[in-house]
Formats: sequence, C-alpha cells, structure tokens
Amino acid sequence: MKILFACGGTAGHINPALAVAGILKEKRPDTQFLFAGNPKGMEARLVHAAGYPFVPIEVLGFQRKLSFHNLKKNALAVKHLLAASGKAKKIIQDFAPDICMGTGGHVSGPVVRQAAKMRVPTLTHEQNAYPGVTTKLLCHYVDKVLLAVAGAEEYLPKGTDCVVTGNPVRSEILSADRAAARRALRVGDRVCLLSFGGSLGAKRINQAVADLMAWHYGKENIHHIHATGHHGTELFPKLLEERGVDIIGETHIDVRAYIDNMAECLAAADLVICRAGAISISELQAAGKASILIPSPNVAENHQFHNARVLTTKNAAILIEEKDLTGKRLVETVAGLVSDPQELRNIGRNAASMAIADAGERICGEIENLL
Repeated sequence: MKILFACGGTAGHINPALAVAGILKEKRPDTQFLFAGNPKGMEARLVHAAGYPFVPIEVLGFQRKLSFHNLKKNALAVKHLLAASGKAKKIIQDFAPDICMGTGGHVSGPVVRQAAKMRVPTLTHEQNAYPGVTTKLLCHYVDKVLLAVAGAEEYLPKGTDCVVTGNPVRSEILSADRAAARRALRVGDRVCLLSFGGSLGAKRINQAVADLMAWHYGKENIHHIHATGHHGTELFPKLLEERGVDIIGETHIDVRAYIDNMAECLAAADLVICRAGAISISELQAAGKASILIPSPNVAENHQFHNARVLTTKNAAILIEEKDLTGKRLVETVAGLVSDPQELRNIGRNAASMAIADAGERICGEIENLL
C-alpha cells in the first residue's frame, strides 16, 4: 500500500498523521509513505525526524484582516495556490498513492482535492470540535471525513460522509504510570499542578501563573511545573521577582522553557492549566486529568473555545476565557479545586469517560476500508 499524507502548519495537524503512519507501519510493514507539506513549515522538521520521505509544496494561508501588508501577503498566497494544483498533480503522478489523507493545514486543501480529482481514494481528518476552512472545503470532494468530536458534523453540509474517530494520542501518554512519574519528579503526596501556554508561551497565562505561584509560594502541599515558552524565558523570572517569589533552591516549583517529558508530567499532574488545542484536549482525556482551559483567542474561527466547551458541558474541565483571565481569578479557581479533592477527581473521571483511546486504530480501519 502507498499512502500520501498532506499536513502542516502546526504540530496539531502533523502529529496525527505521524501517529497513523506509525500504526500502519506496524500493521503493514510493506506500506510506503510520502508526506507533502510546506518546506519551511514545522512539518518538514517533524516528518524528517520521524524518518519518513517528505516532498515540498508551498501553500500560504490568507490573511483575514485588511491592510496593505496583508494584501501583499494574500497576493503571494494566490500565486502559490495557483501553482499548487500542478505541483500536487505531479506528486500524485510520481508516487501513485493508493490513499491520500489530509490532516489539516493549508497544504491539505490543494493536495487532497487534486487526489480526489484523479480518482485516488481520499480522507480528511478534523482535529477540532469546530471544523476549519480546509475541512469545509474538502468535505465536498473526499470519500470520508474523520472527526475527533461527535457533534462536529453539525457544522458541515448535510449528507457529508462523516465518522467519529477521535484524535490519535501518543502511546507514551496512554502508557505513562502515575506513581512512577510522581516518584521521578519528586512530587510526593502534594497536589501537582502542571501549566503551560504552548511552545512560544502566552503572556497572559504567564502573568496569571506568576500570581498563582505567589499564592502557593512557601506552601508545603503543592508541587508546580510550569513551562514559560520561548517568549517567557526572560519575562517570567521578572514576574516572579516582582511578586517576591524566589525559586532558587525551591524544590517544588519547577519552571522551564519547555516540557520535553510531557507524558511523565501529565501522568503526575492532578490539575492542568493550558490552552484548548485539539491534541492537548485529547491527551487530557486520555490521561483522565482535570483541567482549567484558557482558549487562545488568536486562532481561526475561535476553534479552541469550541474545543473547551465540549468538555465543560460535561463537567470535564473548567473554562476561563483569556479576556476574563486574571491572577485573582486563576488563584480562586485553583484554590477551590485544591480544597476539594473529590471534585478534582470527578472532573478527571469525566474527562477520561470522553476519551477515544483507539483513535489511531479507528483511523487505520477507515483507511483500509477505502482500499
């Protein structure tokens, strides 16, 4: 079998394709893979690191805010889009895939659409609760739309052939051991908080978390792991200093730029404070963790808010919109949960009940059904 993946833009679009490829590689070792994506995008690095062949095709997104600068960007995007169909056609002719699957990002649109026009069986996978522009475009051409969340089909045209598969979750998240993780991180019997705002960091989250650390600084019942992100590496120490928090030698406040051992930290955590990206949501569900979700307001169609609402309507998370986020609000919310361990466990159990642990297998099944 030959399978062509089209994905890019963010890790949330790329990692599901890599996860599916990994499962297919185990089930059908003779499968040949090819990934198409932007040569300067994150996909080029992640796909090469995973050891899969990668072919470049440049597609740019359109800017929605009107300005002279954005008009120039959109003109360039049109130029790339016009060339993309021809490039996609050549990629498909040269590789001759049996299946083409898109997992989101600008590059998915022209590649998957061209594959459908060339009678190659096609699927597209939507990670978010509110389908993005690419999915809304491709649903008219593909053989099957795979959804992460039940109810997402309500935002697509009636008659769209959809199936709920969930989002693939990394195996290390599923297999991580809580007790071993807490021993490794020296959490002890403390409440473990885990907070992060993405690889670049989020200024508002860093500011609120600094207030939260000032609240629990010196307390013996909390262990806190926080990732500042790239943009917070210089800012966050200053925020703590302004609040009189000195973490030098403090063994139960762990501040880092990034979290490289996310599976371990997530397993150890009792409460997670983070954005509401699709993959983060799926990992919280798979790990059965209570969370305070702060959706990014700077994403297309406010899809992180919709992701968060899927959980909050079932008491599987707490939602604080960024416009409402203050240090005081975060401290009050965390303090209430820490003082009520049973509610903390209930929220985590509710999240776990929503998990689709075999999402990767389900997606592979839909691929095989199309062969």
